Amino acid sequence: MEIRTRVLLVDDETAITDNLKPLLERSGFDVACAADGEQALNTIVTFVPDLIVLDVLMPVRDGREVLRWLRQNSNWTPIILLTQVGNATERAMALEEGADDYLNKPFDPFELIARIRSVLRRNRPGRPPLVTARRLVSGILSLDRMSRRVTLADQVLNLTPKAVTLLEYLMTHADELITRERLLDAVWGWDYPVGTRAVDTRIAELRRAMQDDPNQPRYLETVQSQGYRFIAEVIEG
Repeated sequence: MEIRTRVLLVDDETAITDNLKPLLERSGFDVACAADGEQALNTIVTFVPDLIVLDVLMPVRDGREVLRWLRQNSNWTPIILLTQVGNATERAMALEEGADDYLNKPFDPFELIARIRSVLRRNRPGRPPLVTARRLVSGILSLDRMSRRVTLADQVLNLTPKAVTLLEYLMTHADELITRERLLDAVWGWDYPVGTRAVDTRIAELRRAMQDDPNQPRYLETVQSQGYRFIAEVIEG
């Protein structure tokens, strides 16, 4: 008998759960729904999900409260937050609290399915996600997230703050193809009226500093007309 991945979908908007549940089921997932944070915590006891899709703005207990409660109780079930907040700082705080990823509303349901599969691929069962790590290491490359310092073979790289944040996002989503638009949203946020060319400029900056040949990359791979991927293994330092 096939074992299906269990997804708990938590949102107080029935229009979202009514549409997403059958789509996720057709995509091979076993799906349970909850209408608020309190109901979600009760459902987890019996349903035991492999991943939780969690809306932020909900009655009773909001998504951030549920996220904090689970992480404080050492429950590291992967969580994707659904949010209408475009501020990059707000999203960064949610990731630091232990969310594995986030998706802005309104969203393409097929993008959600792709994010679910990506999060499950990089999941470390029973362990915190890389987005909570203080230090990210990939071979001789190291990123200290507290000091915002990047080193290559113990040599500090002179990088702009945006380049450091871009590298951080790519390393915490290693081996995942990420579009320029998504990187623009994640790193610059809605508050910055810049185009995708800004992403290419910062990628070029990172490659120069890390001595990473785009034709034979060790770290940053370009996927033509699609986006970028951090191709090296990343561990918690």
